[in-house]
Amino acid sequence: MLTDIQDAYGHLISDYHNGRENVEVVERGDGFIDVSRLGPIDYFADYENWAEHQRLAVEHATGRVLDIGCGAGRHCLYLQERGHDVLGADISPLAIQTCQRRGLKNAIVAPITQLSSKLGIFDTILMMGHNFGLVGSYKRAKWLLRRFAAMTSDTAKIIAETLDPYQTEEPCHLAYQQFNRDRGRMSGQLRLRIRYRQYTTPWFDYLFVSKAEMEGILAGTVWQVERYIDSTNTPTYVAILAKHSYS
Repeated sequence: MLTDIQDAYGHLISDYHNGRENVEVVERGDGFIDVSRLGPIDYFADYENWAEHQRLAVEHATGRVLDIGCGAGRHCLYLQERGHDVLGADISPLAIQTCQRRGLKNAIVAPITQLSSKLGIFDTILMMGHNFGLVGSYKRAKWLLRRFAAMTSDTAKIIAETLDPYQTEEPCHLAYQQFNRDRGRMSGQLRLRIRYRQYTTPWFDYLFVSKAEMEGILAGTVWQVERYIDSTNTPTYVAILAKHSYS
């Protein structure tokens, strides 16, 4: 559970929901800092304002849905309005409070590693907003995919948004990828924390992967790529992962 002073992301979206214009500050382990004014706007965007690849991706959701890293709730609220039984999960207490204030019926404060079959069986796991990155690392991704298999129906899907880290020419990003490889980490394995006003999250790993790396992570699991949905002008893509058996 994040303490109040650690819940930078939650304070960001709670303040934005309450009318305070703000920006999101993301700090990387090598000292690189990125500031996004679009972050809060995106977190509250209505369906009509989503990127096309996101609108296409969410239509693959069926049945009972678990939205991992639900943030301000834009995806789960959309699916709830369409009649789905949706559970939103986020590590941020204030994010969950914001979702509830916006009308989400079912939401819990929980990190991705604590999600299990104790929550019931799901037909869709939603990891939008680049939230496939919450798997953190190659090893933990394998472990989580096994866990997801145990908490989903036989025809379940994972809707996983990420980006290809290699589609960049920025020297600072290329140097960071090499830094990672030199230490036995994946190129797109970021060490991050979020800052907002006086609040700062703990450091956490967030993973970006190419399509080849995605398929390498899936190898030996019950999940396989059904289709890719590419963004039209960014390195972002969504992988629709379908459950299969080895019989």
